[in-house]
Order: sequence, then C-alpha cells, then structure tokens
Amino acid sequence: GPARVRDPRRRAMTPALRPYRDGDAPALCAVFVEAVRTGAATRYTEAQRLAWGPRTEMPADWPAFLAGMDIWIAEIDGAIAGFFAATPKGYIDLAFVRPEWMGRGVAQALYDHILGKARQRTLPRLSVHASHLARSFFARNGWQVDHPETVTRGGQSLERFAMSLQLEPTP
Repeated sequence: GPARVRDPRRRAMTPALRPYRDGDAPALCAVFVEAVRTGAATRYTEAQRLAWGPRTEMPADWPAFLAGMDIWIAEIDGAIAGFFAATPKGYIDLAFVRPEWMGRGVAQALYDHILGKARQRTLPRLSVHASHLARSFFARNGWQVDHPETVTRGGQSLERFAMSLQLEPTP
C-alpha cells in the first residue's frame, strides 16, 4: 500500500480508557461509520465502504448487539477516539478508531487493554476477522493469518482475514 508520511503535528497520544456505558451506542456507531467510510479509504473502494457501512443512523438492534460484549472506549479530551469490543470467548468483533486518531496509539492502547483482560480471564486464544487495514495492526502485534476470506455486503465483495493469537499462560 501507499507509504504513510508521518506528520510531526500528529504525535502519539495516550487516551483515557473506560468501559462501555449505557448511552454510548450512538457515538460508537458514528465512530464505526467514520472509520469505515473515511479511515478505510486507502484499502477499499467507495462502493465497498458504502456496502460495509451502509447507513449513518444507528441500527435499532445496535445497543442489544453491543450489550453482549466487553467494550473498551478510548477518549481524548473527553471525546471518543475509538473502541474495541470482544466476546467473552475472545473474539474481537469490533475494533475501530476515528480517522484523525489512526496511527497515534489509540488502537494500541485499546488492544493492550483487551489483551490484558483476556489474559486475566486465562483465555487460550483470541481471534478476529480483520480488514486489510486491521490486518497489518494485528500482524504487528504477533497475530497470524489463519486464512483470507471474501464476504459479500450489499452486493460488494470484501476481502478480510481470519486471524488468531495463541495466548501463553502467565506465571
């Protein structure tokens, strides 16, 4: 892919992390839409991004969907910069960062926290279906690609990657 030029004004940040709260669902939906429609622009066509994130309004079932997961939110200056959501069995279902915070440590802070929680719960393995963008992030953190796959959303084919990380028991 295209090389990223580091802008010195875009320094790394250490976000404040907090658990999901009732009422966060609309804001997380907005982060998802921004991350898909704008943040993934270098890796997916406009048609693919619109099929992946077809609506800007929050789906009615989104709060119930989120309620079943362990969700951690990163905030910078009181605004949500990103979030990760994992199932109790260690599947990272959602991992999204607002485009302006990509590459600035937000995803890493969220990931490190989710990884720590998984180790506390002695999960043997974590898994994810990663986009092209997320694949490189997870690979940098030691994950392996189990297999590529193509899914269809809104008539568009989207390539993604089933990835996993075996967790070593901590002493």
